[in-house]
Amino acid sequence: MNEHFRISQKVGLLFRYDQPLPSDMQAWLKEQLQAASPALGIANRYTGVSEWPAELQPDLAKRAQHWRQYRTLEKQRRQGKNGQDTEAAKTANRLTNLWRNRDELKFSHRNVYGADQVKLRFTSFWTNHFTIGNTFDTGNMIGHAIDEGILAKLDGRFADMLYGITTHPGMLTYLDNVWSAGERSEQAKKCGRRVNCQAGLNDNLGRELLELHTLSPVAGYTEDDIHSAAQVLAGWGIDFESELNEMRQQTGTSDHWDAYKKRWAEPGSKNVFGQKIYAGKGGLRQLTNFLASHEHTIDFVSTKLCRHFVSDVPQQKEIDAVKGVWRQTQGDLPAIHAKVLELAVDSTRTKFLWPMTWLFQMVRLSGATYFKGWEGINNYSNELMNTRKVFAELGQSFWSSRQPNGYSDDKAEWMSAEMFERRLRFAEAIYLNGNPKRSVEKMMDRIDALPQTRELVASVGRSPKNQFVAFMCSPELMGLEYV
Repeated sequence: MNEHFRISQKVGLLFRYDQPLPSDMQAWLKEQLQAASPALGIANRYTGVSEWPAELQPDLAKRAQHWRQYRTLEKQRRQGKNGQDTEAAKTANRLTNLWRNRDELKFSHRNVYGADQVKLRFTSFWTNHFTIGNTFDTGNMIGHAIDEGILAKLDGRFADMLYGITTHPGMLTYLDNVWSAGERSEQAKKCGRRVNCQAGLNDNLGRELLELHTLSPVAGYTEDDIHSAAQVLAGWGIDFESELNEMRQQTGTSDHWDAYKKRWAEPGSKNVFGQKIYAGKGGLRQLTNFLASHEHTIDFVSTKLCRHFVSDVPQQKEIDAVKGVWRQTQGDLPAIHAKVLELAVDSTRTKFLWPMTWLFQMVRLSGATYFKGWEGINNYSNELMNTRKVFAELGQSFWSSRQPNGYSDDKAEWMSAEMFERRLRFAEAIYLNGNPKRSVEKMMDRIDALPQTRELVASVGRSPKNQFVAFMCSPELMGLEYV
């Protein structure tokens, strides 16, 4: 594989079938880190690439409004006589997972048609690091968290991303923090005097903040530290179903991304991993800033970055190089990312690709129209693949009901016979349904495919479909060594 495609495979999404190749890949990498990131896609399979319509990229207020509308209609549907299909039921069904469907498609379009391919790879990495699974109504928030909590914050500091995603209503809902109240809070005292009123501390987000997002268990924090982190988080967030008047009354704002219920907060200062955290709303920012700059966080996240982009088994000197930049720049993400890219380019070791990344790269390389356009969101025909079915079959969906530890970067997790058979079926589906714009021969010439890859393609005979499948599922295009 030539340098253009070796680099773009490792840290990006490959150059699209008709995209001119840069003359200077080092300059291209620097430009990629500063590239604009519009949401690009297609209206339908016969139109050109353009920006997604603004009405299909709603803010949190609009998403919450639609969720409340859905819940009201769903209640009416349940109360319908003899379960008859009322107008409310029809409308409720249309609203079910309303923004999840659109967000999944927009995410797919961005990765297939976007010019900012390196930024999009980092977006997927951080989205997986800060996992928000699909529970309760988070399916309608995940897309917003990806766009505004991750992608929009790639140009800033890790501390800002950490605070932003921790306070995002998607994360607060996913890990039950919207219902968490301090043991000594006003809410807990009030509930103690009433029948059928419950208010308690939930440590889910406090635990994951320390275990998965920052320090890691290697740091040796205790259950008391987790409990104290949960106390700092108590009061943050309000569920999407709350009416605006109720939300303003409890939080003093109509902004779901800044919702803090003072009556639910744990009074007094807390001690988290040796750091005194003061009471009040600002305590969370104090905590996330402390965690973002901690040496255990720097080591844990630097190692994850190297494992995702540089090598399946990164060298300690590579990890140390990223850690050095992190310390020097106080967690500046563009500088950290630039060092990761440098190490990835300099390393000649292969890097196995996630199934999701592989699929986007294959669609871009072949020029296939594999995902429906936004005009066909409500078209459930099988002519173009449905995003939910695609990601479910891949075993990798940011919108699935998944565990907080995210998807593994260990290739052993994705190397079973079943997972490989799925890739074979996806490659066949791209060929049969996506109308690829380039032949296998032209694609192999464009990337300067290895002799082993050409031999593999030749070994399956003259069938264009079989050659396409063999090429797409070759070790070279999956990020594996030939043995």
